[in-house]
Amino acid sequence: MNQSDIFRHLSEQDFFSDLSEKHIEWLAGQAVETRFDADELVARQGDRADRFFLLLEGSLGVEVPAIAGPKLEVTQLGPGQIFGWSWLIRPYKWHFNARALEPTRVLDFDGKAILEHCEEDPSFGYALFKLFSYLMATRLESAQRKMMDQWAPAGLP
Repeated sequence: MNQSDIFRHLSEQDFFSDLSEKHIEWLAGQAVETRFDADELVARQGDRADRFFLLLEGSLGVEVPAIAGPKLEVTQLGPGQIFGWSWLIRPYKWHFNARALEPTRVLDFDGKAILEHCEEDPSFGYALFKLFSYLMATRLESAQRKMMDQWAPAGLP
């Protein structure tokens, strides 16, 4: 996928619809197409986070690793969805694992370069932060509900 294809694809995504054409064009320059094999770990909780992904094909399972017992998958993401906000907030560490559930193709964004550009262009940074803060809020709420459902002791309402 070349830069003009990436720009066109980003322009068609609801997630980026509040960004100006100039900002989308700049953002497109920070993305490369990447592929992951089925069961490949894309992000490991606690590791350095310096990127985010827009899924093009396939799916990612977002997991909470367990100290003992099986991991808990809190959500599955598919084409058109974003994975990753940890690159945006200190300490820049992944909060969840992400695993490709099948062969998966993504746009892989350079979070470090984007974060630097946010400092240089506050209007871009503010617009991007609004998008990602909404994403964080909805995903964390969903993860919390899933964990409460999964780990609720018997007999509690």
